[in-house]
Amino acid sequence: MESAPEVIHGGTLLHSTQLLKPLRFTFFQLQILFVLLTSIEAYLFLEGWNPIFHIFPLSSLVVFIIIINHPSILNIAPRSVYLVDFSCLKPPSFFRVPFSTFLENATLMDIFDSESLCFMAKTLKSSGQSEETCLPPALHFIPPKTHQQESINEAHMVLFPVMDDLLTKTHLSPRDIDILIVNCSGFCPSPCLSSIVINKYSMRSDIKSFNLSGMGCSASAVAIHLAESLLQVHKNSNAVVLSTEILSNGWYAGKERSKLILNCLFRMGSGAILLTNRKEAKDSSKYKLFKTVRTQRAFDDKSYLSAIREDDMDGKLGVTLTRDLLQVAGETLRSNITILGDSVLPLSEKLRHGVSRLGKRFLDKSQEIYVPNFKSVIQHFCLPVSGGPVIREIGKMLKLKDKDMEAALMTLHRFGNQSSSSLWYELAYLEDQERIGKGDRVWQLGMGTGPKCVSLIWESIRPIVGESNNDPWAEVIQNPISGPPT
Repeated sequence: MESAPEVIHGGTLLHSTQLLKPLRFTFFQLQILFVLLTSIEAYLFLEGWNPIFHIFPLSSLVVFIIIINHPSILNIAPRSVYLVDFSCLKPPSFFRVPFSTFLENATLMDIFDSESLCFMAKTLKSSGQSEETCLPPALHFIPPKTHQQESINEAHMVLFPVMDDLLTKTHLSPRDIDILIVNCSGFCPSPCLSSIVINKYSMRSDIKSFNLSGMGCSASAVAIHLAESLLQVHKNSNAVVLSTEILSNGWYAGKERSKLILNCLFRMGSGAILLTNRKEAKDSSKYKLFKTVRTQRAFDDKSYLSAIREDDMDGKLGVTLTRDLLQVAGETLRSNITILGDSVLPLSEKLRHGVSRLGKRFLDKSQEIYVPNFKSVIQHFCLPVSGGPVIREIGKMLKLKDKDMEAALMTLHRFGNQSSSSLWYELAYLEDQERIGKGDRVWQLGMGTGPKCVSLIWESIRPIVGESNNDPWAEVIQNPISGPPT
């Protein structure tokens, strides 16, 4: 019998059947309230109290309903978090690495055998990337320069331009930033990357800075979730999130196929995002953060070991991707969208899902469980850019059409997999195409090692127009693609 996926979230064990949880919870509340009011009425009747006192139970019911539906009356509503604007890096064209150049350099390094070279050639061809993707200067050398200073130089190269562009777009001074979060999974120097940024821009001494590492491709979404939590505590604050992946120190110079994959997939990229909880910023912002859901499966050994940085048999450091990775990704995604569906799906979709589960369990075990239609409440999708087959598999799971996956496929094709910052290239693509109208919702789905999964749902405050001349997509988009063959 099929078991429901489980996930630890907020200390509670959750199942996919919790899509019906709000119905059960509301019905339970009403039952308690009915019993309580009936008891009070009975007491008043038996004691012979004046009928005027019967107004009290009714008044209590009205007040209860008002408070439940409008918690801001008691000043307990969460602060709104707005996305003012964001910037993405467009690497210089001279950093471009066509497949032929990549393979020629790999051959001249004299460290890869013929089988490894054939495997990397096959991986590149099926990756869904074009010939326009870029690698940092350190990886253009033979052999690559992977020492500390080259990684520091790359950090300057990818972080400072997007930060400068964001400050210019938003007319913000570095000293107006109250919270700074920098995420980079594979490179964590000392002083850390957030300190490097603070030093460069002479930020305030009381700025609250954070540096996230080791969180994989979900790190940018995790950083937004962290910023949201901080903005609930610190009122009238601006938060900047910088997302990137440093590649100079991540080159794998061994022969294990499971570690060679990332050499072929990861490419240059970075993003800078400005969030705020200032009420006056609403009119100048693009989006309001509608919902965040964060889950993980690190408690499960198979999931935990599905993608891990480790030495090979020759002592060469690299990231191992196991054969269980796709299955683990599916399980991680299912547990996340179960919780997300509980929060955003309309009642009709929850009921159809619940009925199909009951039917499969008690009537016909061969029938498929109905997958809720998230497109009924979400109009645009930014998916993990981990490869064409992965994008299509996620799209299939969510019942998406080619146009819904276009932003992910185009980002992969033009820029490659930039790890956590890919989500912002996808959002920039949607803006460039002027597809986002007022009130539209955008789902950014971040998945990374751990494994972990973070869903960010943004609601557009206004139509997003006039972005076609901005990087990274300016003078780039030709014909939208339906993606590589799976």
